[in-house]
Amino acid sequence: MMQFSNWDILHNLLLSARWTLLLSLIAFCGGGIVAFILTFFSLSRRPILVQLVRIYVEIFQGTPLLMQLFLTFFGLSLIGIDVNAWTAASLSLILFSSAFLTDIWRGCIESLPKGQWEASRCLGINFIQTMRHVILPQALRLAIAPTVGFSVQIVKGTALTSIIGFVELTKAGTMLNNATFQPSKVFLMVAVIYFVICYPLSLISQYLEKKLHVAR
Repeated sequence: MMQFSNWDILHNLLLSARWTLLLSLIAFCGGGIVAFILTFFSLSRRPILVQLVRIYVEIFQGTPLLMQLFLTFFGLSLIGIDVNAWTAASLSLILFSSAFLTDIWRGCIESLPKGQWEASRCLGINFIQTMRHVILPQALRLAIAPTVGFSVQIVKGTALTSIIGFVELTKAGTMLNNATFQPSKVFLMVAVIYFVICYPLSLISQYLEKKLHVAR
């Protein structure tokens, strides 16, 4: 059994936490871009696009993230596409987060009064102009808080990427536990680091919800 001081354990966990944060940022930004496009498709007047978005959302919301990671990492290799753990983890989390963000943003837009759409049509404003000048500024106020809140789920979801060999915070904790045989100490530190990352995001979400008066 190797000897590690408390600082050695914490230092190694903090180094691995960098990759947790980076992967979370990639998943959030990439998922946001995909979700933005899918949200526009879901609001279009073309039934085929609406149905395709609905199927996409149902698939990635209705299947475990762990299964999506397995299919991305091992499934793509079966068709001749070799991906490393970084690529598989990023792609899986982007697809997973985009499905939920699409639902959040579409719900915020559809919660606005229908009369605003009708008034825009009466004024001769097209779909793009209506979204840009009328709908999105209001939907943004509703969407900020739940979007920030969902980022907590993305951070916690990165823990599952350890199953495909991606060395982030949870994987580093497992490796340190195997080296030190001190699971209580190691995983308590892991839990504290996750809490330090996620709790401020939860506070920000609650603050924004009150600040923007969403209930009103």
